[in-house]
This record gives sequence, C-alpha cells and structure tokens, in this order.
Amino acid sequence: MKSILTILSLFAFITAFTQQYEKCMTYQLMQYQESETPGYMQSVNEAFLRAKESNTVQDRATVYTIPVVVHIVYENPDENLADSVIFNQINRLNEDFRRINADTVNMRTDFETIVGDSFIQFELATVDPDGNPTNGITRTSTSVSSFLGIGGFPAEGVKSTADGGIDPWNQLDYLNIWVCDMSFFGTPGLLGYATPPNNLPHWPAGSADNMSDGVVVQYQAFGANNPNALDLGGGPIDVQGRTLVHEVGHYLGLRHIWGDGDCTAQDGIDDTPNAADQSNQDCNQVINSCTDTIGVLGDLPDMVENYMDYSEETCQNSFTDGQIDMMRSIIEVYRWELVNGTPAGLSQKEAFTLHVFPNPATDLVTITGIPSGHNNLQVYSETGQLIMEIANPQTKVELRDLEKGIYIVRVTSEVGIVNRRVVIL
Repeated sequence: MKSILTILSLFAFITAFTQQYEKCMTYQLMQYQESETPGYMQSVNEAFLRAKESNTVQDRATVYTIPVVVHIVYENPDENLADSVIFNQINRLNEDFRRINADTVNMRTDFETIVGDSFIQFELATVDPDGNPTNGITRTSTSVSSFLGIGGFPAEGVKSTADGGIDPWNQLDYLNIWVCDMSFFGTPGLLGYATPPNNLPHWPAGSADNMSDGVVVQYQAFGANNPNALDLGGGPIDVQGRTLVHEVGHYLGLRHIWGDGDCTAQDGIDDTPNAADQSNQDCNQVINSCTDTIGVLGDLPDMVENYMDYSEETCQNSFTDGQIDMMRSIIEVYRWELVNGTPAGLSQKEAFTLHVFPNPATDLVTITGIPSGHNNLQVYSETGQLIMEIANPQTKVELRDLEKGIYIVRVTSEVGIVNRRVVIL
C-alpha cells in the first residue's frame, strides 16, 4: 500500500508543478526529499551556513578545471543533438564562469564592484572511467518519450540504463550532464535540475537516497545554437545555454538568488540582494522587491543579471563574488575529487605539461613538454579509435594524412599520461 501511495503522491506532485513549466526544479526536488526525509530542508540550510562560515577559499589564482561527460539520451533525431551544440554549450559554461562573455557590458553599475571571474572552467573528458580515450560525449537511443516522473522524481530514470537512460560515469571524478526530453503532453514541463553535493557529512543519513549526482537538462534548452525551438506554450523563447549555467551553479552549492522564499529568506550569500519569491522571470531592471543592505552599496534592486535568478537568459551575465567564494569552497571541501581525482587510476592532475600547436592545425603540429626517457604517442579519433602510434616521438609530428575532425593526442611516459585535444582543418 505504501508504494502505491508513493506513486500516486509523486504523480500528483509532478502534475502540480507541470501545469506551468518549471525553469528549474532543484528546490522542488529538495521539497520532495523533505517529504521523504523530514528535517532534510533544515539540514540543507545548515550546510550552506556552515560552508559560508568555514569558507576555505584562500585566493582565486588556482583555476579549477572540471571534467565533463555529456550523456545525450534520445528517442528521435531532433533530440540527438549534434556535437557542435555540445561544444557550444561547453563554451558557454566557460565564458560565463570565467566572465569573458561579451554581455558583461550590460551589467548595471549597481553591481559592477561585486561580480567577477570564478576561475572555474570545464572541459569534455578525454579519458573515460576505464582509461580509454573519449570525446566526453555518450549517445543512448531510448524508447522513453519523456523521462519526467520516470525512475524517481523528477526524472531520475535518465540516469539509469535499466530505466531507459544511461548509468553515470564515476560521479566523484566527472560532472555528469544528462540531456533528454522532460516534456508533459508535448510541452517541456521542466528545463533542468541539479543535485548539490550529496556527501555532506552533516546532512541526515539517507537524505540523498534515490538521487544520482549530476545535472539534467531539457534538450531544447541545451546550447545557444540548438536547432530545436524552445516553446513553452507562448511561442519560442531565447535560449543562450544558461539553463546549464544555472544548474551547474546548484551543483556547486548555490541556491536561487531569492533564497526560495519571500523577502525574509536567504540564499546564504551576503552580496546577493534579497528578492521576492522566484524573483523576475523577465528582464525588469527597475523592480526592487525587497529592502536590504549590501555593505556600503546599501539597498540594491533585484539582480536580474545573476545566473541564479529566474530572469530571461538574455539579461543574465554574472555571478557575485560571494557566490564565487561559495562555489570554490564547495569544490575545495565537498567536490575535491572532481578536480583532483584519479579516474581509472589516472591522475586528473597532469604529471607533465604538454603543448600542441598550432591548434587547429592542417598537416604538422609541434609538441613540447614531452618528458625525457621512453615515451609513446597515440592519436585517437573522437570516438576512441586508435589512428596512429609513434614510439619516442620527436617534437614535430606529421598529421597530414588525417581527415578533418577532432582528435585526441595522448602521450604516455614513465611519469604519467597526458591527453590533448587537437582540431585538424
């Protein structure tokens, strides 16, 4: 009887939240966990406060590079997004997290002094969990039309091969991103959701059960060059690839900027201005829905430029310094393996520095940084096929016989293995 009631309540919960689409269901996911594990929400709030109080960020000079695997799960060709869309999305992540996106010029002067570069960046994995070369992309054909409500709330089935999706790569070592359909009667009911760290020692035992770590994104909301229009019932809306930026913010510990409540709610960040429930779902730069004080800046308007707001993607352009410190602290304390892990026994910290140039190339590349002693160079296609192998390679390597495309150059030495991606034009 309990399982039947759980299924019915889950369906009712999904139905309630898909009468009008949800831009992000991370908070509803937390609410669902509260219903399953009473006390969960309080523990999450305590976790954020503790992370804030025990911030271990010393500086931002260290660039954290996070390896990413993108799982494309598709039922029809439209959902099977091209590599170019995935590359565009990764570029968007890097531009926004490093604050080199062109639209930073649209930041209002109110916030110019409290935003910056997170020194966090992302790259598609070059080594899979078994130590094989990879392009960091998996593709899974499925018979599931929509994963909304499949395999657990809200769309956990996409993270499971048994439910028609695909099992994750080692979640300590990779940021797993699943891209699929989460529509409700043909209309996207959810654009994305993410799991904050699920290994916080002061969260209640079992609170993260049935949640597989990573990010899920509706396929039309992935990549700024996505050929599929995102229509939520009122006509196509602008997609800039910032649904994933928002969700990765959650994955790295950030709350919605309005604190998932009214003006009394907090997101745990001192320099984000308070805002009313769900803030703005437009680009209203006039509204000041709550009164608060941000240091010497005083009472600031709602920050629609913030990636953790619900504002339109075309007006989002920055994280605040406080949000950056929170994300770096989460990496340093709770996701340390992600930037210092050892997938398949290979160190994510490179054993030596390897440079391949020019890149892109046409016929000849120069490789510097190869350690002395016995070395082996291998060139793999982006699908992992071994194309060529050279023992004890010289500085210049001939690649004129390769077809145009993306390749992975791997150098194996006595001190370790380093991979570089090279584009042949």
